Amino acid sequence: MNIFLKKKILIYGLGKSGLAAFKFLKKNNDVFLYDDSKINFKSFELKKKFINKKDILNLKFDKIVLSPGIDINKCKLSKFLKKNRAKIYSDLDVFYSFFKNDCITITGTNGKSTTCQLLYEVLLAQKFNVKLVGNIGNPILSIKNVSKKTIFVIEASSYQLDYSQIFKSKYALILNISPDHIERHKTIEKYLKAKFKLIKNQKKGHLAFVKKNDELIQKEISSNKFKGRIIGVNTNKHSSFYKNVKNKYFFTETNHENLTFVLKLAKYLKLKKKLLLKTIQNFRGLKYRQQIIFQNKNLTIINDSKSTSFSSTIGVLKSNENILWLLGGIHKKGDKFELPKKYFNNIEAFIFGKDKNFFNSKLKKKIKFKNFKNIKDALNDAFFIVRKKNLSITQYCLVHVQLHLIVLKILKKEAIILIIWLESI
Repeated sequence: MNIFLKKKILIYGLGKSGLAAFKFLKKNNDVFLYDDSKINFKSFELKKKFINKKDILNLKFDKIVLSPGIDINKCKLSKFLKKNRAKIYSDLDVFYSFFKNDCITITGTNGKSTTCQLLYEVLLAQKFNVKLVGNIGNPILSIKNVSKKTIFVIEASSYQLDYSQIFKSKYALILNISPDHIERHKTIEKYLKAKFKLIKNQKKGHLAFVKKNDELIQKEISSNKFKGRIIGVNTNKHSSFYKNVKNKYFFTETNHENLTFVLKLAKYLKLKKKLLLKTIQNFRGLKYRQQIIFQNKNLTIINDSKSTSFSSTIGVLKSNENILWLLGGIHKKGDKFELPKKYFNNIEAFIFGKDKNFFNSKLKKKIKFKNFKNIKDALNDAFFIVRKKNLSITQYCLVHVQLHLIVLKILKKEAIILIIWLESI
């Protein structure tokens, strides 16, 4: 029986996923809307369905669909939500109630979006009817034209999984685990538990792919029993297929790990190898994630401003010499700088933003760094070093323009880790 039919439902959080959930559920349910922020609705229908806090406390709801961005411990209806915890579901649960399509759900601390995008392009090239949804930016309940053959590639965050109760995925991937979102989950154990909901909810016959050389993942695997089959992925090993890959994008440690998972899954999906290799060779990655925005024989500039933790940056820091690293933004609680000592002399950091003290404490006695009031000052100092490397005036001007364009975009973001590195100067 579908648990989201003919019910009184509260949708809490009116971002993309919340609004998509409303549009999906409104035909067969009595749906109400709430958000902590004041919203000026253009739609009369949305305005009519929005209720205030007092009304919510006086109503009895059958189900509560909670958006991932709502923190149950800090939101305006915290007491109400905790009292009604058993009624809370995610949009993934709603999806699972209506669709029984094969899903490939990817989670982990780093590399989720890139792995999802790569897998989506691989399946698309192999003529699969595939949809890319979830935390990558496409709400799962907004997707149209779904047939029985449609396969869903889903990026799932720890927040979504934490609120989910019934969602199941035939294929599940946990790429890696390192301390992240501790300010919300409170402990690494609770964060890990949220991620592993993806595997614990699987049925017999389902497959879970997990990083074999990840201590936290393996500890959780050894201390639990699962109905699905667990398949370890050794990301330190180069497969015979990988030796044919010429795309430099996958030469960094992080992106090699992402590719390794896709290649492992490809064997079970019985994908055509020649077509698979062609897709991999042409893959260009996602914007702001280790994105090469300028390159010549002397200089490479990488925009990695989507990175919000040390762990997501370590791989690229290992892969080059003479690195100028612009580092700033809001630090993650529990974040650790675990870069092997042999790489320290390759890097000089230019630190800015309100969390300078945190970054200083993590990099002290490890790599050379300077502090700056803001990103523009940090950038100007990096320019000075670049200029001393005997670049031509034309090259220097190109670099100057490219980086300032990046800065203008980055200033709108909450967290920043931007990498610039020099090659063979």
